[in-house]
Amino acid sequence: MRRAALLPILFALSLAACQREAPPPAEDASAAEATPPDWADDPAALRIEADVRALADDAMEGRETGTRGYEKASDYVARRFAEIELQPAGDDGSFFQHVPLLKATRESEGAYFAVNRNGRHIELRLRDQFLPQPDFNAARAAVEAPAVFVGQAVHAPALDVDDFKGLDLKGKIAVLFGGAPARFDDDRRAFHASYHEKLRQVTAHGAIGAVFVNTVQDEAGAPWAQHAANWDKPAMRLRDADGRGIDTFPQLRVVASVSAAAADLVFADAPLTAAQLFDAARDGTLRGFALPGTIALAARTTIEPAQSRNVVARLPGDDDALATEHIVYSAHLDHVGIGAPVEGDRIYNGALDNALGVAIMLETAHQLADAKYRPKRSLLFVATTAEEKGLLGAEWFATHPTVAADSMVANINMDMPVLMAPTTDVVPIGVEHSSLQATLEAAAKDIRVALSPDPFPEENVFVRSDQYAFIRAGVPAVYLAGGVESADKDKARDPKVALRYFLRNCYHRPCDDADTQPIQYGDAARMARLNARIGQRVGDEAERPRWNEGDFFGDMFAR
Repeated sequence: MRRAALLPILFALSLAACQREAPPPAEDASAAEATPPDWADDPAALRIEADVRALADDAMEGRETGTRGYEKASDYVARRFAEIELQPAGDDGSFFQHVPLLKATRESEGAYFAVNRNGRHIELRLRDQFLPQPDFNAARAAVEAPAVFVGQAVHAPALDVDDFKGLDLKGKIAVLFGGAPARFDDDRRAFHASYHEKLRQVTAHGAIGAVFVNTVQDEAGAPWAQHAANWDKPAMRLRDADGRGIDTFPQLRVVASVSAAAADLVFADAPLTAAQLFDAARDGTLRGFALPGTIALAARTTIEPAQSRNVVARLPGDDDALATEHIVYSAHLDHVGIGAPVEGDRIYNGALDNALGVAIMLETAHQLADAKYRPKRSLLFVATTAEEKGLLGAEWFATHPTVAADSMVANINMDMPVLMAPTTDVVPIGVEHSSLQATLEAAAKDIRVALSPDPFPEENVFVRSDQYAFIRAGVPAVYLAGGVESADKDKARDPKVALRYFLRNCYHRPCDDADTQPIQYGDAARMARLNARIGQRVGDEAERPRWNEGDFFGDMFAR
């Protein structure tokens, strides 16, 4: 799971104030051998466990996009699709859709950040205090210019917010915070808080460089040290036919990030201190201003073409007319690969994120292919690449589908279901945006599972995983997440505590593996049954799913 373009943490900000929880209680090994889990006789659960263990094995080397480990994992998924007797639906009659990428890796030599102000020259330290963002347009880049603080870089006149009003950003460096005003509703806040939208806005207003300054709140859930430890991990963008990166904002010569601890250096001699600006961001009272002097930035990047692949399979529908329409199941196959060692372990296996989601999708395909009756509409199953790099595999498929673009009627996405304690429910995120809500409610009733609302709607994870690529293509979507209501009679294992523990301790870390995490495969099998039932119902409905009237995403992206 990745959230926006800078590896944000799911639900992290809302959990930042919580105390550190103890890990979910581990079962005694001898007791576990004597007492098999509830799902030990469930073939679906056993199939899911086998797929998770295969995909999260050390041999897959963390499944980073463009690596040997990811290729092995994609071969595995293709073999499983063939075993389920799905049709290849990739390029040239294969299970694979090739995804052209551009890879950018930061170099430490030549990276530079200095504030020149009122006769002072202040240099920031690489990694400790700043990180240049990878550059997809120039191997060497530098810029020195006056700087302007533009708040959160939100341009939303209809919501009475314009952080650029009265400011001249042409030919200057934009200094900005992340996020969006708290008074915005969840959907609009998520849209205006996105990294891509902020870069689009500062570019549109004439900036030639950008500096993102972390706030204390930003780093409560995503410590600066975590990003700095893996500073040399490559970033990626989609690559066009001319070999150039897509959505790379070449007008911005250098983009950099600064730690919250170094924010005062950026705002030295400014009208307000960093602490005052942090408070204003929290209170919704930020105002922009020109900064004295200049900021000098430089970066060096190794830029090279790369290639990866989605794995795509099809289950044909059973109706001559409706079989030309497709319901798209998706789950990202990639994780973050090999990185900085944690307690001696360098392989970031990604069992929950997202081997489990892929395994649930595979089981969904198995159940639908094995059913007595097939849905009238056809079903696509897409294991996407490069989700952790910016939803790139999903974006490529959504904009370059291997079926007719207007044939995709719905997307059902599965990403990082944190199933570490038994539950009675499933959380369908984003279901309220379209007619899929009624369909999901009926499907959940069919298999006797409860649906719970998103416990942290302010985090808007609806725009932070692969479903957002389909939303941007106008396709109604839902993202199924793990439940939050405990099935433990004595409540000894609380799903919310397990979620918090995982996010604080094992998200994007080596301990997200199949041996360490107490994955509830019975809950995973139930999610697969729900997934399959949703596909059956959507597949047989007379009308394709539609956006709700007046919905923010529908109004913005619907075809």
